[in-house]
This record gives sequence, structure tokens and C-alpha cells, in this order.
Amino acid sequence: MGREEEAAYRRLLRDGATDPDQAVADVSREIADQLVELGIATRTHTGAVRPVPPARAVERLIERRLDRLRGELEDAAEADGIVDSLRAEREAVTALPSAPSEAPTVQQIEGMEAVRAVIDELTFFARTESLTTNPGGIITPESADFSRPIDLRILRRGVRMRTLMAAPALDDPTTLSYLRELAAKGAEIRISHQPLERMIICDRSAALTPIDPADTSKGALLTREPGLVATLVTLFERMWAMAQELPAQDDELLSEIERRILRTLYAADKDESGARDLGISVRTYRKHVASLMVRLQATNRFQAALLARERGWF
Repeated sequence: MGREEEAAYRRLLRDGATDPDQAVADVSREIADQLVELGIATRTHTGAVRPVPPARAVERLIERRLDRLRGELEDAAEADGIVDSLRAEREAVTALPSAPSEAPTVQQIEGMEAVRAVIDELTFFARTESLTTNPGGIITPESADFSRPIDLRILRRGVRMRTLMAAPALDDPTTLSYLRELAAKGAEIRISHQPLERMIICDRSAALTPIDPADTSKGALLTREPGLVATLVTLFERMWAMAQELPAQDDELLSEIERRILRTLYAADKDESGARDLGISVRTYRKHVASLMVRLQATNRFQAALLARERGWF
């Protein structure tokens, strides 16, 4: 964070929220956007910018710095070929004279610690695509802590990440927060209301599935057999096509009266008739309409109605 951003954040702490369109507290739109990008300010549904608490702001700045340093170290290690070199050393030591020249196409991985090591290795070498499913739909804080550096490492390298979550994810704040964190970094996430099969597929060349779907602690099967991997990819694509997009955060904040007002924008010709249909005053009706237009970034009411329909708000 530069001096200009720090000064702007301090002004927000003193003066409270600011609307960049009105230049309140002398914080420009550009600087306000930078504060939101840094994670030390948030934007409300009306467009106002609010500072996050100082302790949380410092924590987020530290996290960004650590992510950047971690990325630089990983890039340096990859450029030096150190990982490939170490893997070659390990394979040379563990290879047996009687062992076949090629690794088995299906391996049984026993124990969660060993499974996590395989996941870490698979995702580290992923270059184009990572496909995962979560049939339970819940990510515990411990799982999020384990997955975060792996997931962010994948996204930072530009690998396409697609994740399928079961419907309970929508009702769990920890899970939903983590999914939105990944989506903000570029991950594609969908919610399935149909049963999911647990799997992780990297670059469509390697797949990890549980030995026992009912008890993942028993371990997993790692396959590189092209036919099996292709079949799992097909299954994933079928489940993906049937799932729904992760709801936008603004969708949760939409009240029932706002949904009803959006419907009237399609049917009512005048504010007076729309307000009368809803049993509210014209002033209240217009206030809601103005707020919705800001959230939708619409230039007129008809466009607001169209954009809301596209987002599935009503």
C-alpha cells in the first residue's frame, strides 16, 4: 500500500463511508477502487466505500504480501527446475531392478496424509485445468486453511479451476466465504442440487477418486489411465452442465420488496401505479428504484429490469 492509499484509508477511518461520485472525504473514485482491491475497504450496495477495521486491514495487507512472496518463490523454483530434479532423485532411489519401466496407471493411496501429499503434488504440476467436486458441500475452516495455498497457487499461474459444490454450501457461511474468495481470484464455481461423485482431475491426464466414497479417510485411487480419466472428465462435464452458477453476493442482499419492485418495472408505466400496486408511497418506491439502478449499474429503469432478469433476481 502506497502513501496515497494509506492517507485515503486514514481519512475513511476518520470520516466514515464515502460515496466516490460525490467526492466525500476527498477520496477519489480511483483511490477508492484501489482500497477495495487491497481488501482494506468494502463497497456497499449503494456504491459507498467503507473502511474495514484496522486489525483486519493490516491482516489483509500481510496476506497479500505473503501471497506475492510465495508466488515469486514458486516461480523461481519452477524456473530452476528444482522440483523435477528432486523428483528424479527420489525415483532413482526408490526404483527396484525388478520394477516395470513404467509407473502403474492406477495407484492406491492409503491414509489422509498420503492423499493430501498427492493432491499437493498433482496441483503443483497442473498447467491447464483443475476440476474438483465436493459432494458434502461443506468446507471446514481446517480444510480451507489446507486448500487455500494450493488453490491460490493454481489460480495465480493462470490454471483454469472449476469446482462443483453440493447445495449445503449455500447455507454454510464459512464455505460460502471461501468460495467467494476463490471466485474473486478467477475460479469458476457451480452449485449442484443433484448427487455428486467425489473427484479431482488435473490437466485431464490424472484423476483422484476415493477408495470408499462413504469413507474418504480410507484413502484414494490415483489413475493416469487415459480411458478412465476421459470417462471421469465426461462425468464431471455432465454434472457441471446440470449445476447452477454460484449466486452473486448482491443476490443475498435483495429484499422481497426490492424483488417486487423489479417486477413492477416490467409491468408498470408510472411510479404512481407501481407504488400503488405494492401499497407503498411513491417516494419510497422511487428510493428503492434509484438504489437498484446503482447496484445494477443501469442507466434507465428498463435496463435495470433487463439486467435484474438476466441475473435471476426475479
